[in-house]
Amino acid sequence: MLKIAMLSTGEEVLHGDIVDTNAAWLSEKFFQHGFSLSKRSTVGDNMPALVEELMMLSFNYDVVLVNGGLGPTSDDMSAEAAARAAETDLELYSQWTDKLEKHFADRGVEMPESNRKQAMLPRGSVILDNPIGTACGFSLSFNDCDFYFTPGVPSEFHLMVESVILPQLEKHHPDVIGYDCSKLYSLGLSESYLSDVMAKVELPQGYTLGYRSYLPFIEVKLFGPKGDIDNRVRLLKIIHNLIEENIVSVDETMEDYLGHLIVEKAHSISTAEQSTYGYLTKLLNSNDQATHYCEHGWILGERTDVGETNNDPLAAILALAGATREKCHTHISLATGKVKDQIFSLAIATPKGEWGQTLSFNRSLSRDDKIILIATIAADMLRRYFLEKEMFPKYGSLTRTKQIYVPRDLLHH
Repeated sequence: MLKIAMLSTGEEVLHGDIVDTNAAWLSEKFFQHGFSLSKRSTVGDNMPALVEELMMLSFNYDVVLVNGGLGPTSDDMSAEAAARAAETDLELYSQWTDKLEKHFADRGVEMPESNRKQAMLPRGSVILDNPIGTACGFSLSFNDCDFYFTPGVPSEFHLMVESVILPQLEKHHPDVIGYDCSKLYSLGLSESYLSDVMAKVELPQGYTLGYRSYLPFIEVKLFGPKGDIDNRVRLLKIIHNLIEENIVSVDETMEDYLGHLIVEKAHSISTAEQSTYGYLTKLLNSNDQATHYCEHGWILGERTDVGETNNDPLAAILALAGATREKCHTHISLATGKVKDQIFSLAIATPKGEWGQTLSFNRSLSRDDKIILIATIAADMLRRYFLEKEMFPKYGSLTRTKQIYVPRDLLHH
């Protein structure tokens, strides 16, 4: 089995000043192509630590991808550390200095002397082209391990991996089979519940299930060999049927899917938000084409009285949704009510009638998390209306205390 590791470098990564998105991206990209990472590590801008980590990796892995540390400043140490670990010298690669000089000349400036450092590579290195940056990548082998050194800028890193490194790995290791990944986005379920339900699914050889949890969704990911369409479709149908009530999209985010539905249905939409502060409107406008149908949006302060004085928040939010639809002259309106004692109400007013529900949080959440969850449930009501789905599903993370549907012919304005 091919053993692959990734080493991220830099104090800013090690100390959490920036999130290492390159590592997450590479893990997923490599897995899909069959090159699963066995290890990911991070080292700061410290020469002895870098050399030690490179030496250790060279003895224990077949392929190592090193990210970062190829810039012109003194804290960019990857090339020198690689030379020390490989017990060789740095030498000037004139083909890269020529390219750097042209890069700066095309911009009408003289190349700073510090950039010459980016052409100083360990003897025996092979340059990996970087058409959009000044840091060339390079490959180098020592101790029977193939190293790929890459720039830390995400756009440069992604391009180098996709256009150079992956094709080389596939050429050198043709027996490795890539994977496809299908994603089902679920809303309102817990990881433990999903794990118990998915235990019923018998996976053929080569298939695995994975999960990614982040508020408000949990992704169920099905990994399997590329090109095995029949098995993939069969398994997706089985999984989908098990949790269909809570699946909000497949192989695209809920925001993207809802945007497509808004465009397809071509219904104008208005919003009135008391607890989501414009987040719902932003969510509905995620798709450029959908913005054409998202018309008026009102953000109401928590002190605004929309009729809760009779101590019936559900009736008040229904009235607000109906009034918003009428005043804004839209096909549909969505309203989010204020949060009080962990309880909130939502409503949707449509040509077919009005639906409203009162829900409570099952656990303590931050203000921002509440906003995201409430807005997503409201958007899910719109999705369910478009698809003529059951409007009031079970949400493991929320408890529904009231619900109501008022058909259009019973409404009086």
